[in-house]
Amino acid sequence: MEYHIKDISLKEEGKKRIEWAEKDMPVLRSIRERFSKEKPLKGVKISACLHVTTETANLIITLKEGGAEVYLTASNPLSTQDYVASALVAYYGVPVFAIKGEDTQTYYQHLREVIKREPDIVIDDGADLISTLHKEYSDIAQRVLGGMEETTTGVIRLKAMAKEGVLKFPIIAVNDAYTKHMFDNRYGTGQSTIDAIMRATNKLIAGSNFVVAGYGWCGKGIAQRARGMGATVIVTEVDPIKALEAKMDGFIVMPMIEAAKMGDFFVTVTGNTSVIREEHFQVMKDGAIISNAGHFNVEIDIPALERLSVGKREVRSFVEEYQLADGRRIYLLAQGRLVNLASAEGHPASVMDMSFANQALCAEYILKNHHKLQKDVYRVPESIDRQIAHLKLKSMGVEIDSLTSEQVKYLSSWEVGT
Repeated sequence: MEYHIKDISLKEEGKKRIEWAEKDMPVLRSIRERFSKEKPLKGVKISACLHVTTETANLIITLKEGGAEVYLTASNPLSTQDYVASALVAYYGVPVFAIKGEDTQTYYQHLREVIKREPDIVIDDGADLISTLHKEYSDIAQRVLGGMEETTTGVIRLKAMAKEGVLKFPIIAVNDAYTKHMFDNRYGTGQSTIDAIMRATNKLIAGSNFVVAGYGWCGKGIAQRARGMGATVIVTEVDPIKALEAKMDGFIVMPMIEAAKMGDFFVTVTGNTSVIREEHFQVMKDGAIISNAGHFNVEIDIPALERLSVGKREVRSFVEEYQLADGRRIYLLAQGRLVNLASAEGHPASVMDMSFANQALCAEYILKNHHKLQKDVYRVPESIDRQIAHLKLKSMGVEIDSLTSEQVKYLSSWEVGT
């Protein structure tokens, strides 16, 4: 296929929205300006599996400006903005393979389409592209110079591959950059998840019991935003250190089996499977609303909910009502997929600015340094992380101090005491 999208006639709306997002992406814009002049990616083929949004479009355009030949597919069947896909094809000449609501078979066919282009560099969000590349196209994987991974779930999967010795090329864990996870995960996921729940349900969050499963950076962001909306926030955790942090941050901490009895809203954000499952559904209130902001739709045990239900219907866009045998109703948002991208628009452009600046600079880094790297998962180089932070501060009109020569000497010596 040359490309596979829903409707090319949506291109004008997509172009306007891409341009709107670009206004809030000054760091990526500055990189694009340099890339346009230097063409550091000239002749390089890049296959990307990302959420097809306005922010992603600006990354793809930046890579093209750098001289790359770019192919794009969706990292989630429900996250694609069809108008963005059409604009990328029509105005920017990018082959896109993504349709919002595509079934699983189509999703994997789209992954295969971008793999068949025999990329030099891959960009992934969740590691489905890289795992499919390894499983089905070993010969192509052998020739890949390196890749980047955008999200926590994907990094976990890729580290497991590296540990087993099956990873065929180096990976830069963009998710682990400070300018990514401390901002994108916390502020981006926090705001966009609350936005999505409100759009989908039009329910009042103030005064509710809001359960957040997982207190990583994403969970912290959601918990903070929910508290800001006036909810009583309950955190569930399996990690004693994170649970202690949540308690010290002022949240109620308890096991999910107890939280399930109290919650009005539930959001899973753990990266694990079956976090909300049958025993939790059995004790939930009538009208409980459950959603997921982790990468895959396995955090909520939907098959168990199906088994417990005697009826199911869609009551609003992205809201499915499951009626249980005892008459209680449980509402599942966005089919258990990423709620912030399925029923809203994902993270604001200003925070994705840093995440995608990392992606662009890491593509350049891999091209220059792949021969020095092992088949392993690496952190983003500190120099790139700091460069992006400085550029972001500059775009916000913020200046900071620099160390004096005396301070540099003090911090690098051991002789001076009190």
